[in-house]
Amino acid sequence: MTTAAHDRLGYDPADLEDIPGTTIFTTAASRRAYQLHRFCMSLMKPENRAAFKADEGAWLDRFAMTAEQRQGVLDRDFNRLIATGGNIYFLVKIASTDGWSAQRAVSTMTGLSPEDYAAMMVAGGRPPEGNRSIKGGY
Repeated sequence: MTTAAHDRLGYDPADLEDIPGTTIFTTAASRRAYQLHRFCMSLMKPENRAAFKADEGAWLDRFAMTAEQRQGVLDRDFNRLIATGGNIYFLVKIASTDGWSAQRAVSTMTGLSPEDYAAMMVAGGRPPEGNRSIKGGY
């Protein structure tokens, strides 16, 4: 990264790539997930949510997602969708369409039940051990 870019951001994004369990949402990720995000935004309209719920596969055919993104939607695998470029602020529209709370959606990403996830967060969240930069910078 150039010094100017580093100064503009205040950090080098490469320094964040080694934090376990963390996916950095970048412009490149956004480009990869453009069709996924278009699909998510389509769920803002009640008639589109109804069409999706009536035949998920047919509704997804309208969007040129990757096969992995499409399967991630069908499986409601938010970790996979984030790994393929998805942004949680778009993805939560899928959970809302299913009648899920944000707590339930995010709990699926942790392997915890919604109740256990809430208890963990009330207790202060994930412990920092094992969730910090491997290089030790953050």
